[in-house]
Amino acid sequence: MNLHEYQGKELLSKYGVAIQRGKLAHTIEEAVKAFEEIQKETGTEFGVVKAQIHAGGRGKGGGVKLAKNMSELKEYSGNILGMMLKTPQTPGGVDGPGKLVKKVLIAEDSYAPDFEKNKEYYVSILMDREKKQNVIIYSTKGGMNIEEVAEETPHLVHKEYVDPELGLLPFQARNVAFNLGLSGKAFKEMNAFISNLYKAFIDMDASLFEINPCLHTGDDRIVAVDCKVSIDDNALFRHPDIEAMRDTDEEDPTEVEAKSYGLNYVNLDGNVGCMVNGAGLAMATMDIIKLSGGSPANFLDVGGTADATRVEQAFRIILKDPNVKAILVNIFGGIVRCDRVAQGIVDAYKNVGNIPVPIIVRLQGTNADLGKKLIDESGLQVHSAIQLQEAADIIKRILG
Repeated sequence: MNLHEYQGKELLSKYGVAIQRGKLAHTIEEAVKAFEEIQKETGTEFGVVKAQIHAGGRGKGGGVKLAKNMSELKEYSGNILGMMLKTPQTPGGVDGPGKLVKKVLIAEDSYAPDFEKNKEYYVSILMDREKKQNVIIYSTKGGMNIEEVAEETPHLVHKEYVDPELGLLPFQARNVAFNLGLSGKAFKEMNAFISNLYKAFIDMDASLFEINPCLHTGDDRIVAVDCKVSIDDNALFRHPDIEAMRDTDEEDPTEVEAKSYGLNYVNLDGNVGCMVNGAGLAMATMDIIKLSGGSPANFLDVGGTADATRVEQAFRIILKDPNVKAILVNIFGGIVRCDRVAQGIVDAYKNVGNIPVPIIVRLQGTNADLGKKLIDESGLQVHSAIQLQEAADIIKRILG
């Protein structure tokens, strides 16, 4: 689950991570009030208007503006609120439709007054699955062009691997500060910043923290000017306060609907819809689709209770995608019996009504033969298969 910048900062500040302070606004009037309050609390002269959407590169898309007076703040807030912000990370990239901005963060100007003395760093924490360790990635070249830094000057990107059983050791936080070339007060500030950030990462069951830019101010403070926070969905049951921060307006509507039905669904850009029970089987199904010349249109795990109601809901979700040319239903009957699944497919097919694409059903496991018989005798335009390769061959034939 992704969080907005203002939400991520709110959580990080509870762990002692220094942040660029700000207040949320949904209207120009709220933006004005927020700026007045921020000026009183921080003494900042300028204000920063920052679009709040789940995408990076907001500055390049015109979603971040520095207001030097109240007139500019009103103008920028009015321009950003309601705009369709396009960045390389919004759907379709800069050529896509963009994302609607419904709220802005009015923040202090953390760069003043010694603008030329400030330095921007990049800091992130995530899991390295290959090494089975967490890794702190950091660079002296922070800011909007960090991707170019990683590609063109990889030697400027440093990594500190952390054994999850041992946790972050004191010398590792010092390594980060040392490699960033810090000393004195700034060294101590960065040491504390990294330690607090890593503790927050672990406590919140995060999958990603990205602080870009991480600002080294002229008076040697270390401040998170921006932050991107992603939380592991599987751990949200431990964090009801964080789950309450979910902004479904920023998520794929189809994925949100699927979640409400208890379906594990991820939208992809292929042409063959998948309906499977079990994540491992879903991955194998996607592989066989690719090998047969198709491309998976989604990841959809109906779980262990693939009854008629859930199968019907899954069909409806898949058919929302206009790119789907065929649907492969691949069910392994372990806990669930294949004949019950088959009856569920027949019932769902009739309830959904006109299904304009071919359906291939592969059942394996308990009562698979009975399930196949039910499908074959249903009179529906459904292709049945026992072996996965058989299902793949049918897909290949359908797609031509």
